[in-house]
Amino acid sequence: MKSIDINCDLGEGAGHDAALMPLITSANIACGQHAGNAATMAATVALAKRHGVAIGAHPGFADRENFGRREICITPRAAAALVLEQIGALQAVAVNAGLCLSHVKLHGALYNMAARDRELAGAVTDAVKAAGERLRFFVLAGSELERVARAQSDLRVVPEIFADRTYQRDGSLTPRSRPDALIADETAMVAQLVRMIKTGCVRATDGTEVPIAAETVCLHGDGAHAVALAHRLRRELAAEGIRIQAPMA
Repeated sequence: MKSIDINCDLGEGAGHDAALMPLITSANIACGQHAGNAATMAATVALAKRHGVAIGAHPGFADRENFGRREICITPRAAAALVLEQIGALQAVAVNAGLCLSHVKLHGALYNMAARDRELAGAVTDAVKAAGERLRFFVLAGSELERVARAQSDLRVVPEIFADRTYQRDGSLTPRSRPDALIADETAMVAQLVRMIKTGCVRATDGTEVPIAAETVCLHGDGAHAVALAHRLRRELAAEGIRIQAPMA
């Protein structure tokens, strides 16, 4: 049976966390830079613990004004330090709750930059390894970051896809600056996701069939209809015979 993890970015102040947590299997928790603070980290970790959801660090640029979605010039060394600092912040909260972190997933612009820049990808990969735990690393499926991370034999890499984003022929996400970057129609979202899981392919905006393999799908927690979409995804994936579960060790 095919399976997929549903991950969601939480602790970002969107107001849907309590309703979304029972519907997902992995929570990416904002670590106080692009969003969140010590109190929201603790509350989100507690909520995840209550529902048995895997917890992960979601480090991004310290740019609250742009929600971490503006690209900022950064050296690989500085990026590694930024990622390590934020993982450490959430690790401390998790330990206090009697939990361990399961994974790391970069946020926003940092995620996109590392997905295409080999040197930056190497630096953030090294940071995840240096965090001191057997952490899974969620990366954009088919990206430079996935290739760099997979070269580290002792790192558990989890390729990620997006239900609500369109793709380019090289497997990259369509830039948000383009009007066709997001899929607004829920039926189209679900159809794309099911097809990606079942066939290992996605149709790019130019019609090209692009191979894509993934173990987790991102559900954006800040969307106005995120909760309704989560319910629909679970319902329709089950109808297609697709099991929903966190990534295996």
